[in-house]
Amino acid sequence: MRTSTRTAGVLTGLILSLSGAALAAPAAHADIPACINMASQAGAEVTDAVTAACTRGVSGDLQGCVSGLTAAGVPGGAANGACRTAALEPR
Repeated sequence: MRTSTRTAGVLTGLILSLSGAALAAPAAHADIPACINMASQAGAEVTDAVTAACTRGVSGDLQGCVSGLTAAGVPGGAANGACRTAALEPR
């Protein structure tokens, strides 16, 4: 086997293995702190209930997030915005 063919094969294998690791890696962290901050700015006290609601937003349960934040005293529009912020994935 020629050296150039072997080198090309090694590089191809390396690229494929690295891209596979990138695909298998967990998604980028969604923004729980931003959600909590928005809830706080809307007048809610930062409690475990607020954190739990924002965590639900991260997992994609926007309705559960909004319900949790409104139960914690965040007005509906602010709760909706905070939950949408929690669900965003930075790229």
